[in-house]
Amino acid sequence: MTRLFTFLILLLVIPLIYSCASSPKKLIRQDPLIGKIINTHTRKIISFTTMIDEITNHDVIYLSEKHDNPMHHAIQHRIIKTLVEKGKKPIIGFEFFSMEDTPLLLNFADSGKANHSKKIEAAMEKQIRRKLGWDSQSDTMWGYYYDLLKLARDNGLLISGLDLSTSQKRRITRKSMAGITDIEKKLIFSTHLTNEAYKTHMKDIFKAVHCGMGNEKMTSRLYDTWIARNDKMALSITQLKNTKNPIVVIIGNGHTEYKLGVMDRVKALDPDITQTNIGITEITQNPLGLEEYLHPLDLDGFESVSSSDYFWFTQRVSYKDPCEEFRASFTKMKKKKKKK
Repeated sequence: MTRLFTFLILLLVIPLIYSCASSPKKLIRQDPLIGKIINTHTRKIISFTTMIDEITNHDVIYLSEKHDNPMHHAIQHRIIKTLVEKGKKPIIGFEFFSMEDTPLLLNFADSGKANHSKKIEAAMEKQIRRKLGWDSQSDTMWGYYYDLLKLARDNGLLISGLDLSTSQKRRITRKSMAGITDIEKKLIFSTHLTNEAYKTHMKDIFKAVHCGMGNEKMTSRLYDTWIARNDKMALSITQLKNTKNPIVVIIGNGHTEYKLGVMDRVKALDPDITQTNIGITEITQNPLGLEEYLHPLDLDGFESVSSSDYFWFTQRVSYKDPCEEFRASFTKMKKKKKKK
């Protein structure tokens, strides 16, 4: 694998799969939609209380986030806390942890049954962070998810990972599904759902997010990883289904938009399961009216729906053009290569 190929893979994979954080920038513009909750079916602004009443009895509640936005995690915390106050005991499922991490998460949840000193609490946090493989991630990003883990622990809630393991994701991205070994393939669940229109749609998104960079081989490997992850998370969610309490899923927006990704796979595995998606949504860089946010995706083979059942609009983390840094890094790397 060439140095250039490795560089491009890292640039493509890290934001989509591991979602590194970026530092919050100065707020540039206000927007009348910030703080508003919209029911996309009625196209009406609703109150927080109304939204909670509407979502409470669903089997699965997706709290779809932009990973590095602290406001999104504060909203997730508020929703979960309110469900608990209403007498629910939701199971909390995390995209950012694998299903194989679940015993570690449940051990952490069990620790909430005893009171601990600050010193012991700090040691416990350090231990769970290391065991989950998060000691190399930023403190800020870890803090967002650890806050939710503590909320679950302190309220006696079950916690589960949903995703593939990090090593599985890396192997597929590096080798493609066709390139991994038969042993590995047996460990990876597949719904066998295929749709060329969705495949083209996602590859276009991969290229757009990464400023037009990426050849067919790279985007195909990213798509393989994307599908394998969605299949695994859908399987995990259906296995967690509980008739008494909902599963609250902490997940990136891209996995749930337009009821695709994870949601259509959950439906395929269990047609009776009820799902609702709260799209915690940053306002766009340039002002848009509500109707433009509500515009459905027209994709062959799929229902034409808005990107989520509810929008909860927030301020942006950053207004900086991410492609500027991307192009600068790429140009710098090419100059170094020419000097050799």
